[in-house]
Amino acid sequence: MIEDKNQKRTPLSELGEFGLIEHLTKNFKTEQPSSLKGIGDDAAVIDFKDKKTVVSTDLLIEGVHFDLSYVPLKHLGYKAVMVNLSDIYAMNALPTQITVSIAISNRFPLEALEELYEGIALASKLYKVDVIGGDTTTSNKGLTISITALGIADEEEIVYRNGANPGDLLVVTGDVGGAYLGLQVLEREKEVFKVNPNNQPDLSLYTYIIERQLKPESRKDIPPLLKQLEVKPTAMIDISDGLSSEIMHLCKQSNVGCNVYEDKIPLDPQVISTCEEFDINSTTVALSGGEDYELLFTIAQADFPKIKANPHLTIIGHMTEEKEGIHLISRANTKIPLKAQGWNPLKN
Repeated sequence: MIEDKNQKRTPLSELGEFGLIEHLTKNFKTEQPSSLKGIGDDAAVIDFKDKKTVVSTDLLIEGVHFDLSYVPLKHLGYKAVMVNLSDIYAMNALPTQITVSIAISNRFPLEALEELYEGIALASKLYKVDVIGGDTTTSNKGLTISITALGIADEEEIVYRNGANPGDLLVVTGDVGGAYLGLQVLEREKEVFKVNPNNQPDLSLYTYIIERQLKPESRKDIPPLLKQLEVKPTAMIDISDGLSSEIMHLCKQSNVGCNVYEDKIPLDPQVISTCEEFDINSTTVALSGGEDYELLFTIAQADFPKIKANPHLTIIGHMTEEKEGIHLISRANTKIPLKAQGWNPLKN
C-alpha cells in the first residue's frame, strides 16, 4: 500500500472498539421499512412480515482475494458489498440489509478505514441496502472483510440452483472474462512498478476490464427485468468462480447435462483485444476467469420469444439429459468435455 508521508494517520487505539464503530457508522441511515433497529444494540431487528428471507455471506482476505498495492480501499469496500448482493440477486430476491465485519492490523490508521467505509456506504446507498451491524477486531496480519447480506422474496419467486430441466435454455447476462483480464493487467503493471517505481502506467486502453475487476456491479436490474418479461428462471447462480464452474454447479444440483456453444459466449471487444495482447485464448478466459458477477440461469424453451431480442441476455447453450454429460461445442463443432477450472479458494 503506497502511503503519503504527510497524510494524517490516526491510530485506531485512540478510539477503541466502540468509538471506532460509532465513528465509522455514524452516517449510515436506515431506508428499508423492514429495518426496525439497525446499529447500536446487541442485535439488529428486522421485520419481513410475510416475505421469505434469504441470507448469504462472503469473506475477503488480503493476500488471497485482494492486493492493496493496486486495489484502492474505497473500491474494495464497494466490491465487498457487490460480491454479497450478487448472491441475493442470484436467488431472484431483493437485498435489503447487510452486516459488515472487519479484522484489521495496526498498520492501518483510522483514515484508511474511513476510505473503506466510504466505498461500503456508496454501494449501500446506490443499491438501497441498510448497514445494520457487524463487528470489528484486531488482526495479526492484514485486512479481512466479512459481509453478510439479507434479502426478501415471495416464496414463489425464489429461484434455486436445482430446478433446471433437459431442454431448458442456458442464459447469461452481460459479458464475461473482463474481470480476470483486468486483474492480469493490474498484476503486470505491479511488476513493472517494482522494477521502475517512477513509471506511471497508462491504463487508458483497459478502462472497462479494470473497472470490471476493481468496481464490479451486481445485476440488480435482472430480477425486475425478468418479472417484467414474465420469465421465471428454472435455476440460477451468479458467476463468481468462473463460467465453467457455475455451469457445472447448475448441472450437478439439477441432475442434468449441458451443451455450451463457444461462439455464443458474450465477450466485450476489450476482452478480445487484451486476450490477443496477452496471447491467451478468449474462451479459456471466459470459462475460467471468474469475478464477473453476472447471472447465469436456465429458462424453459417456451420463454425463448420473451427474451430473444433483449440486449442484456445471451443464450449460450441448452441443458440435456444427465447421461449426456457437460460439453463445450467449439467453433469447429467439436464436442469437448467441460472442466471446472475456475477459482478454487482451497487450492494454493
